[in-house]
Amino acid sequence: MGTDARDTRADRTELRVLRRDEWNTWYDTLITAFGGTPEAPEERELWDGLTEVDRSLGIWDGDACVGTAGAFSFRITVPGGASVPVAGVTMVSVAATHRRRGLLTSMMRRQLDDVRSWGEPLAVLTASEPEIYGRFGYGIATLRGSAEIDTARVRLTVPPGTDDVRLRYAEPGAVREQCEAVYARQVAGRPGMLARRPGWENLPLLDPESERQGASPLQCVVAEREGEVVGYTRYFVKSDWDAAGPKGEIRLRDLEALDPAAYAALWRFLFGVDLTSKLSLRSRPVDDSWQHLVSDLHRCGLRQADSLHVRLVELGAALEARTYQTPVDVVFEVEDVFCPWNEGRWRLTGDAKGASCKRTEEPADLALSVRELGSAYLGGFSLASLAGAGRVRELRAGALAEASLAFGSAVAPWLPHGF
Repeated sequence: MGTDARDTRADRTELRVLRRDEWNTWYDTLITAFGGTPEAPEERELWDGLTEVDRSLGIWDGDACVGTAGAFSFRITVPGGASVPVAGVTMVSVAATHRRRGLLTSMMRRQLDDVRSWGEPLAVLTASEPEIYGRFGYGIATLRGSAEIDTARVRLTVPPGTDDVRLRYAEPGAVREQCEAVYARQVAGRPGMLARRPGWENLPLLDPESERQGASPLQCVVAEREGEVVGYTRYFVKSDWDAAGPKGEIRLRDLEALDPAAYAALWRFLFGVDLTSKLSLRSRPVDDSWQHLVSDLHRCGLRQADSLHVRLVELGAALEARTYQTPVDVVFEVEDVFCPWNEGRWRLTGDAKGASCKRTEEPADLALSVRELGSAYLGGFSLASLAGAGRVRELRAGALAEASLAFGSAVAPWLPHGF
């Protein structure tokens, strides 16, 4: 069954694929591991419907579930615009009573073997504790930008055509399909974005009252041109007052638009909502264009944090799936202890039209681990910056600059939502 006899059988635990009738017990184990606060019924129902049981693992100690791990089947955009099958690793936990017994390692081992058997060249995840997953070959590949904008003092300069965009309030569920169509048209344009399968369009509409923290129900405004929805924003309003008057806050959930005028019209709306003076952004692309519309970035409270972690499961297939900004011909010496089928020398040749990555006996130009390739894969981190940290070694003069430029992306990679 792919278990580690030392780690599991010695403890009389069993690692196996989840069964549908075990989902509630399995999910309760996950909730307990993350603090034990119950979720709202609608949130639990959503994740029940989205869980792919045949791609989920549990570790059992008798009748008790003591470990969980799942893998959603997504498609992810890579540099060049291709949509590549990827395993979205999720819901990973080990019961506090069973830590330090190798259970996490056994699940990661089984899971990556499964992903390989499914023919998916990549695995991705978001991490509550990022330091855990590096040892399994995951590298931080995207960042998320956050901001707290002082809208009472920051002004916007908008492009021509902004005034021609019509904005209207809409009940979020009533315009779900139109908003999802806008999102779908954006996916190919930015590495890291996920093509949402049926059911995932409900995630952005999830709005349990228990998680609003005193804010309003989810609100939605759509941007229209000639009757067609060309953009949307969904957000919450947190009202607040002090002796000087109103100081409410807009908490942005998402915003997508098909052109600069619609994009600017939505941002201008958010900046101008009555009785508010702060706009909070939690997860946006680090190169988000609103930063070029504002009058004063100093008053925008910019921050960055890790978001998507990428793991090359089938190294050759993964590097062939994307294109490269400039011509590249480089031999990598790759270390991958956890997935030894990736170890060794690989020759990557490619350009903006396509790529080939095959095993070779030629001398290596760059030496690195699969973790560094994961970080560079979507173009969010350069191989040169990783070399500056001692994590990539240049063995042929000039190879580092060549590969770093080729691996780049015209736009920053971004994960639009968690999973």
